[in-house]
Amino acid sequence: MLMFLLCVISVTVQLPERSTAKARKTDEQRLMEKLLDGYEKASRPVFNASQRVLVKFGITLTLISDMDEVNQVLTTNVWIEQEWEDERLKWDPKDYNGLAVLRMPCEKLWLPDIVLYNSADDFTGGYMQSKAMVSFEGNVFWPPPAKMRSSCKIDITYFPFDDQKCHMKFGSWTYDGLQVNVTHRNEKVDLSNYVFSGEWELIDIEVKNNQVYYACCKEPYPDVTFYILMRRKTLYYLFNIIFPCLWLSLLSLLGFWLPPDSGEKITLGITVLLAFSVFMLLIAENMPATSEFVPLIGLYLTTTMAMTSLSIVLCVFVLQLHHPSPNQRPVPQWVKTAVFKVIARIICMKSAVNTASYQDELVKDEMCLATFLESVEAKEGSTCNGGYIPAGVVRAQNHDRNERPRNDKNATYEKISKHLKFLVQKQDYEDQYLDIVNEWRMVACVMDRFLFWLFLVGSAISTTIILVILPMSKNTS
Repeated sequence: MLMFLLCVISVTVQLPERSTAKARKTDEQRLMEKLLDGYEKASRPVFNASQRVLVKFGITLTLISDMDEVNQVLTTNVWIEQEWEDERLKWDPKDYNGLAVLRMPCEKLWLPDIVLYNSADDFTGGYMQSKAMVSFEGNVFWPPPAKMRSSCKIDITYFPFDDQKCHMKFGSWTYDGLQVNVTHRNEKVDLSNYVFSGEWELIDIEVKNNQVYYACCKEPYPDVTFYILMRRKTLYYLFNIIFPCLWLSLLSLLGFWLPPDSGEKITLGITVLLAFSVFMLLIAENMPATSEFVPLIGLYLTTTMAMTSLSIVLCVFVLQLHHPSPNQRPVPQWVKTAVFKVIARIICMKSAVNTASYQDELVKDEMCLATFLESVEAKEGSTCNGGYIPAGVVRAQNHDRNERPRNDKNATYEKISKHLKFLVQKQDYEDQYLDIVNEWRMVACVMDRFLFWLFLVGSAISTTIILVILPMSKNTS
């Protein structure tokens, strides 16, 4: 019985202590309950409806995440900074043990409906629901981090040496300038936490305030626009696109140095042309499908492909010169003059071309075939061509001549004369055809070297203009 009474007394003593601890609240809790008592987050934070709410807006750029040239979308990571004054959120810090700043859930406060006007995403996601920092003077600072995807018109004229200027336009969606005035919080964008991009170099960011009148309403709508100027880093494109294109251009020029008899001149040109086509497809995949701009690298590839195609056609022309048909006519005199005297001198091949050897006619022996045997008798072993025959053959001919009749001698002379005439005519024809072939081959050789230097100069000029002068003129302008 005594133990029961002691338990009842102890429970009775502990109950007031527990109720007192349960009823005790923190300073932040008391302050939050006081501030949110009767607070309506749908109404503007001013007691006088004629007053405007001044919203100071700014961003801290942390990363340029991606630039999608095909869809023309810029992706950035930013910390949004929004600051305004809420007249309903004021207190005396002395009443709350010196509490001057209170972190409050943003979903319980009035928030300005500031959106990214040129957003490439839908507006269902919104910002991160981070807490807002409220000071005892009613100043509210809300810094939610966000990943912005803004539309940006891409100018690929000087790709890959291009500069892009994108803008991000922030403003209230429903409140006009007479209710909510949006202005920039700082003159410059905070870049202290910026992580440098491997593809883009950040040149500058400008901040401007604008007043826009839309067709729907007569009131002005203020906005804060950030203009981001970026320059593409070209090292990646130099080693992966431009330098391979230069090497392919040199390979296309080597086709003029291949011997025509190798049979690989056309094959090399077609292979290089196919490689250029692959590069063209790779670049087209990363470029927007627009007809407003033509990128420099695309212009360069198109020019080089046109020159490579022309070089293939000219290689066919050179091969036609090198391999004449059986009924090929001699080289015209004007062709000899133009090729051997003018072009050969320009490309320093004058010493390699012996024009006199191609202009002199073959000197034939005018000795009469009727005196062939008499010359044989006069000089043993002599022939009409200045050669010699063995002495045994001469003695055999003399013996036969003494024993056979004169008629047989005449018949023998006629047969020998016919055979010799045929052999001489055949040899003359072969020599003339060989001279014609050699002349055309020399013309083909000179034209090969001339076309090589012509295409080398053309490639150097086009490369210098497209890849050097035009990008420099862009930077100057």
